[in-house]
Amino acid sequence: MTDLASRDQIRALPCFSGQIEIEPLTGGLSNENWLVSDGAGRHVVRLGRDFPFHHVDREREVMTACAAHDAGFAPRVEYSQPGIMVSAFVDAKTFDAADVRANPERIGRLIHEFHTTMPRHIKGPGFMFWVFHVIRDYARTLKSGHSRMADNLPAWLELSDSLEAAQSPLPIIFGHNDLLPANFLDDGHKLWLIDFEYAGFSTAMFDIAGAASNAEMNEDEAAVLLEAALGSPPDRALTQSFHAMQCASLLRETLWSLVSELHLDAPGVDYQAYTSENLARLDAALAQYHSTYGKTSP
Repeated sequence: MTDLASRDQIRALPCFSGQIEIEPLTGGLSNENWLVSDGAGRHVVRLGRDFPFHHVDREREVMTACAAHDAGFAPRVEYSQPGIMVSAFVDAKTFDAADVRANPERIGRLIHEFHTTMPRHIKGPGFMFWVFHVIRDYARTLKSGHSRMADNLPAWLELSDSLEAAQSPLPIIFGHNDLLPANFLDDGHKLWLIDFEYAGFSTAMFDIAGAASNAEMNEDEAAVLLEAALGSPPDRALTQSFHAMQCASLLRETLWSLVSELHLDAPGVDYQAYTSENLARLDAALAQYHSTYGKTSP
């Protein structure tokens, strides 16, 4: 959609009062986000269609955003229609990786609270997010779409199987499943979460490992995050699961980017560069993992 078409679509929405001002919000890799000011205040408009290739369903995203607000984690959803969600604007700092690294215990406590509170607020059919299924399904999409890196798929699937085998059993929780630094907001009093398009039932480990790997935490920071998010000190098996899941998180993000190369064209986003960035981080994480646990682990 062109910038002009998006602005016209926003102006036509019935939820605003009086004269409105529209500004783009940057940073999204797959959706359009706009800041709208009207007579009632400021609002965030999110434009995005369903992405079956990414398992994204916008109706489910709106339900989750509403549930997250009810549970105290997210801004209020003020209006929605297919492909559009309008939320209250929160006057807060958007975190970057350094902010996440500086707050591992605080982030960990938020993750733990989200995991344990959200199941009571979710409505309708449950959605399961299991990263290893996502990786396998992405591989099918990349093979059928003749991805430029399709030759790597057998090795990546073998890697995914080994990382899945390293997972220790954990209770089912409700996860965010996309804990990039920019999805944390800090208003000076509390942390907020945004962007729930991948949220679903899972185990705690993907969110914990994803938050750590996305922020490029060091070992000490990651250990604080892990204990706070689990609510107790991990044993050796859980610690290995965490390090394996960090690698799985980076593998999933790499494949996400490759799938996006085939299907998305967000303005200003270089998906090939994002693929290369995540591949480099995956290689580094794997080198560390294998040096600790060996290539044949578990």
